[in-house]
Amino acid sequence: MIAVLFALLFLLIGFGFSIWAAMGISGVVYILLRGDVSLRIVVSQMVGGVDSTTLVAIPFFILVGNLMNRSGITRKLADFADFFVGRFRGGLAYVSIVVSLIMAGVSGSAVADASSVSAVLHPIMRQRGYDDTFSASINASSAVIGPIFPPSIPMIFIGVITGLSIGRLFLGGVVPGLLMAAFLWVVSAVESGRRNYRRVEAQISLKRFFSVMKDTALAILAPAFVLAGVIFGFVTLVEVAALAVLYVLFLSLVVYRSLSLKRLFEVFVETAVFSASIMIIFAVVGLYQYIVASEQLGGQLLRLVESLNMGKNIFLLFSMIFFLLMGCVLDAVPVMLIFFPVLLPVALRLGIDPTHFGVTVVLNLMIGLLTPPIGALLFIQTKIANLPFNTLVRAIWPYTLALIGVLVLVTYVPQLILWLPNLVFGLGG
Repeated sequence: MIAVLFALLFLLIGFGFSIWAAMGISGVVYILLRGDVSLRIVVSQMVGGVDSTTLVAIPFFILVGNLMNRSGITRKLADFADFFVGRFRGGLAYVSIVVSLIMAGVSGSAVADASSVSAVLHPIMRQRGYDDTFSASINASSAVIGPIFPPSIPMIFIGVITGLSIGRLFLGGVVPGLLMAAFLWVVSAVESGRRNYRRVEAQISLKRFFSVMKDTALAILAPAFVLAGVIFGFVTLVEVAALAVLYVLFLSLVVYRSLSLKRLFEVFVETAVFSASIMIIFAVVGLYQYIVASEQLGGQLLRLVESLNMGKNIFLLFSMIFFLLMGCVLDAVPVMLIFFPVLLPVALRLGIDPTHFGVTVVLNLMIGLLTPPIGALLFIQTKIANLPFNTLVRAIWPYTLALIGVLVLVTYVPQLILWLPNLVFGLGG
């Protein structure tokens, strides 16, 4: 029966159904075929899928990212980064990485980061003579940092469905996020040298430094504010997300005065629509989780692993390949919500730390945003850069390989993920 469920799911996706519709239809068909369960279970499980106060943080973090984009704060952050690293060969690639890292500390969404940073930087990169393929590649790949560096919307998902500490998951993403930035920096340096991009002769002065800091200091405090709330725990996750919204609204409406009431309403509508698209997936995943539990898929998988005498390292390799492949053909959210709870007990049985496993799974699936045929970030960049999809796929592979290199590193060196959570929360806290 479980094979029929997933076969129908993939078939519906192949016919072009939205992921939530395909999951909902296949789930209902499964219930009908079983015949021993009332259809009322569909409603109760879908309601249960969104019955968590922690989920309220997600629309707030999305709203923060949209506000920063529409109010011009993203542009200010780009000017800030450009002052420090823009004068190097291929400097705007480094600007993209730095701004993505700062934006990651606020929105936690790769799609939001890619849209905002690329919309600001791509026209400037084109003016300075950068190839569209180079610009689109670095803007897309640097956006993957967003869901890894805290706060991270995917890690909120994992915390909600498994009960794992969201604070530990957040801090577990700090070192991998910095490693991703470093690896992408190296690839950008090599590509910039190969393409012989010219350096920008920019005069560095204290006057310009103070001017840049005056314009951006308050904006840079936004991610620091979010991180402080998570680390020190003086507010809950939902509260820190709501306070971040108020802070960015204050910057946009009072300090910078760069957002009109009309545009503010548009931001609220855009955020509501995007948030609803996430929540409806959570609802249908609630039904899937009931089906997976009733079929005892986790127990079956555990017995399979034991029968194969699979050790920790082999299981991690299996999981890495599995999630990379699934991320290529399915949206990351349902893959994470369906399969992570199934594989987590197996990982725990093998002695794998749940925070380590959770962060590696998120990184696995976020790399899928750069791979065809789904590749959400690729589609965004093809629209912004006006590039053919296949052209961008061929150009982005060095950056994708760099991110896979980070994935392998943090998978087999767990302390890269666990050092900071253990330092702040205590060992296994």
